[in-house]
Amino acid sequence: MPEITTDPAAPTLQDIEEARATLGGLVNETPAHRWHSPLLEARLGAESAVFLKLEVFQRTGTFKARGALLNALALDEQGRDRGVTAVSAGNHAIAVAFAAQRIGTSAKVVMMSTANPFRVAQVQAYGAELVQVPDVHTAFETVSAIERDEGRTFIHPFEGRATVLGSATLGLELARQAPELEAVIVPIGGGGLCAGVATAIKAVQPACRVYGVEPEGADTMHRSFAAGSPQGIDRVSTIADSLGAPHAAPYSFELCRRHVDELVRIDDDAMRRAMGILFLETKLALEPAGAAATAALLGPLAEPLRGKRVAAIVCGANIDAGTFFEQALFP
Repeated sequence: MPEITTDPAAPTLQDIEEARATLGGLVNETPAHRWHSPLLEARLGAESAVFLKLEVFQRTGTFKARGALLNALALDEQGRDRGVTAVSAGNHAIAVAFAAQRIGTSAKVVMMSTANPFRVAQVQAYGAELVQVPDVHTAFETVSAIERDEGRTFIHPFEGRATVLGSATLGLELARQAPELEAVIVPIGGGGLCAGVATAIKAVQPACRVYGVEPEGADTMHRSFAAGSPQGIDRVSTIADSLGAPHAAPYSFELCRRHVDELVRIDDDAMRRAMGILFLETKLALEPAGAAATAALLGPLAEPLRGKRVAAIVCGANIDAGTFFEQALFP
């Protein structure tokens, strides 16, 4: 992997702590649940210890609220008057709508027409104006036009310092809730979550390995690591629409490249099975992306992490009951 030039804007531990203080009670400190299970013992060995960072209990159901709020809170008076905009498969749109409502501004968000109806309803419940488009590439073009024509501030779903700092506050919580971790597994869509979590984990527990997980049908970070620069894909093809970013971006890519020790791919059926297992074992009904880290833990990472002290990020529960039971595979 090519050498990385030191980026003076990379978040420090103090930066992350200050970001968490800024968020205060606007977000929840979500629990790190110790998962005890005969299934885990069979897959990972009796001496293993697995923690699930349950960011599904965050405001709006995902980690996205952290970065959206940090971006919104940084707006000046003129920025608040003009409002914000965002592009998303659903979770980021919900978070931006929530953040806009909390600070008293307006939000106009772009979502794909295939977005889960539950997510659409959540966006509207927070009072945001919604624009739906046929695909992710059109979505990014549309949000750029809104930003240009209406003067709204674009809150990126995975790129930028404030967005990554929001994700880093999750990693900071986890590092302090579960000391002496040997591995942390983080889902990757665009890379903002993994960039933030990995940065925080390495700052507090530098010996801990960080694994990034991508769907086979949306492996932009794998391609970017291989090329040594942010890459895109022509088509997103995965059940995990929350992980279906069409490209990687420079800031989050560089932080991932610096702090992520290894990337793994998983297929859609692995996420389906993990959804079923987590429902039976923890009673959580997760969207596919929310089960991605667990799918990697029980799949390609099971042998490398056997007997280890491991944490998996569990994030993403914005799914209706009917879709959940259609998608989940139960053992």
